[in-house]
Amino acid sequence: MNQTGVRWTTDQVLALAPDAASRTAGTKLGVAGPWSETGAGSAGAVWGLCRGSGSTPYRTVVDTTGPASTCSCPSRKFPCKHALGLLLLWAADRRAVAQAEEVPDWAGTWLAGRRERAAGRAGEAAPPADPAAAGRRAERRAERITAGAVELEQRLTDLLRGGLASAEQPGYGMWEETAARMIDAQAPGLAGRVRELGAIPGSGPGWPVRLLEESALLHLLNAAWLGRDRLPEPLAATVRTRVGLPSSAGGTPVRDHWMVLAQDDSWDGRLVTRRIRLYGRDSGRSVLVLSFGAAGRSPQLGLPVGLMVEAEVIPHTGAGQLRADWGAQFGVPSPIEEPPPGGSTRAAIEAYGSALGTDPWLESVPVTLRDVIPLPVMGGDWQLADADGGSALPVAPAALSRPGLWKLAALSGGGPVTVFGECGHRGFHPLTAWSPEIPGTVPLT
Repeated sequence: MNQTGVRWTTDQVLALAPDAASRTAGTKLGVAGPWSETGAGSAGAVWGLCRGSGSTPYRTVVDTTGPASTCSCPSRKFPCKHALGLLLLWAADRRAVAQAEEVPDWAGTWLAGRRERAAGRAGEAAPPADPAAAGRRAERRAERITAGAVELEQRLTDLLRGGLASAEQPGYGMWEETAARMIDAQAPGLAGRVRELGAIPGSGPGWPVRLLEESALLHLLNAAWLGRDRLPEPLAATVRTRVGLPSSAGGTPVRDHWMVLAQDDSWDGRLVTRRIRLYGRDSGRSVLVLSFGAAGRSPQLGLPVGLMVEAEVIPHTGAGQLRADWGAQFGVPSPIEEPPPGGSTRAAIEAYGSALGTDPWLESVPVTLRDVIPLPVMGGDWQLADADGGSALPVAPAALSRPGLWKLAALSGGGPVTVFGECGHRGFHPLTAWSPEIPGTVPLT
């Protein structure tokens, strides 16, 4: 139980699961049967012993202020199924996981060590770097990216000279070879765009138009990189990020009450990338926090959707840059009482158009829509229409096949709702919703 006396919801707990199998296994353990010596502290601690196949029960502790957890089981997933089961039991059954005045030694030792380490990390200085060596490495990498951009420009020129209609004949192999060349040039951003380009030929009606659009954006990025010395520094920083150079958190820390509006994971075969979208209640600022997990491990940072945390974030550099790093946290999370301020679908389109002025390669922007109604349209598509009949936004194709769309329709029931999501050239991707009839935040991912 947190300091406000409010426990998490089941959806908020399940949002922390690293995969579907963990959600299923955790749900099975979210009942009182296998648990003993459970308790919840006033400072965000939950603990319990879970009976397993062996003679010794697993010791499970969760610090909900992180959140973070530890368990004596051998699982490499974070959180493990026992931590998920304990949190689900804590969320659903106050008698099974009751408020306790004292924390058992085996749980208190880990909690004290974790918070001591967190305090030490917050105060320690970064080790000194060799600026001369770093400069030489950056210069060599820039030279390789420049060579890759020049080669890519020649490929695009050959594509246009041969005609877009002929792009379907060589197949995807040619584009994959080009993407591999961009990886060799240490330009993963260019490689990713090349792979997207290669997937367009023959992908459906109107593909030559989409191919021309993406080719133009790729040419613009190449030209911007080759002429980056003449660009304003914020735009030059954006170009460096778009070609694949890592951005750095160099801005002034922003302390705010951050609303956790969405969290989702993606897997590229090497890394699990967790995208956490936040909105500052006081600053009105939207940020994106990324967390990574390698070698099959889930990312360490997980923030349950629907909670608000007082914390600092450190913004990254770049024009229109939303990304930030998670910084120091103050106190324990509390539920979101009101959704972030929002506007109409027309205002969302205008916000995306304005953002393109600082970052032409931007796929979407985070926005909140107020008083919209999800409606089906012909052909199996959906749209979000303003309740006053002003305008509408199509739902992005990537969201049409996800269960979250049907959850949104059920939440609406034909009435207006508030929806947070991403608005871009492919439409609107709903991520979280609120209904005036049902309390709480509803994740749609």
